[in-house]
Amino acid sequence: MERIESRITAQGQVSVPARIRRRLGLTPGSKIEWCEIGDEVIVRRASKFSSRDIHDAVFGAPPEHRSVSDMDEGVRARTRHRHARG
Repeated sequence: MERIESRITAQGQVSVPARIRRRLGLTPGSKIEWCEIGDEVIVRRASKFSSRDIHDAVFGAPPEHRSVSDMDEGVRARTRHRHARG
């Protein structure tokens, strides 16, 4: 693993080396995230999606809020349908 160094300015800013910017596809305005893992800090491109966005994409949006009486009626209707003799 090759080491690449950057300097921190008096304002706390850091320049991201061109090779790293190209590799991560970083352009002006891109966001990066800093992750602490033990004694190390990993810098990576920030995700474009939140964990809520990913959850909704995988499992669908959360269902509409229903009252307890609505749920009870749904259970009764499903039970009647399931055990109907036809």
